[in-house]
Amino acid sequence: MRFRKEVFPFLAVSVAIALMMFGLLLLVFPQGVAGTASVSLLFILSGYLLWFFRNPVRVPPADAEVILSGADGVVAKITAFTPEQFVSIGMLAGLKPEDTAGLREGTVLRISIFLSLFDVHVNRSPISGQSRFLGYFPGKHLFTFTEKSSDVNQHNSILIENRRTCCLVNQIVGPVCRRVIYWLDHDRAVDIKAGDDFGMMKFGSRMDIYFPAADIELVAKEGARVAAGVSVIGRYR
Repeated sequence: MRFRKEVFPFLAVSVAIALMMFGLLLLVFPQGVAGTASVSLLFILSGYLLWFFRNPVRVPPADAEVILSGADGVVAKITAFTPEQFVSIGMLAGLKPEDTAGLREGTVLRISIFLSLFDVHVNRSPISGQSRFLGYFPGKHLFTFTEKSSDVNQHNSILIENRRTCCLVNQIVGPVCRRVIYWLDHDRAVDIKAGDDFGMMKFGSRMDIYFPAADIELVAKEGARVAAGVSVIGRYR
């Protein structure tokens, strides 16, 4: 099992918490009891953090016609928008019109995936193409299972384009998750393959993926559990 390097600061905090707890417990309990309780706390915290920051090896399907899930979790909602509605969504999210020109010519499909605190939080590209970081946008911290969080919550926006279609990926934070990471180059578009990891959302969050409806045949169903980089959510038309 692989783990993301972002886990190390959190592990250091876990050690500090365990040491503080040991010191406090020594004021009341014998050294053996204090030591056992502190080590148990450290074991639980460290175990969860390593589990949360895991980055399992994923082998995408060999079929070049499929579109993959960008996140682990449950497909919470699938929504269709008119071009006018999508323009309004883009304005709320802080996107420039030129950033999403390929999504403004017809109906747009949004696949919303909700991640629990126990899901893998490393994100992967739904399609192959060029990935471009559009920006980090401040916002609210509503619970990400609410529909409104798609429009107003703090998020990263990434545009991935190829010759057949494009997709907008929003990494959205909630009240617990306070940081989203895109670890590819922020200043230029970079080549990426379907299933490649590109970022992470910390401690429970939501991913919204937008596609031109004319370009894809949707496979995903609401309520389905998906895994980033391996679960098929659509196919190219």
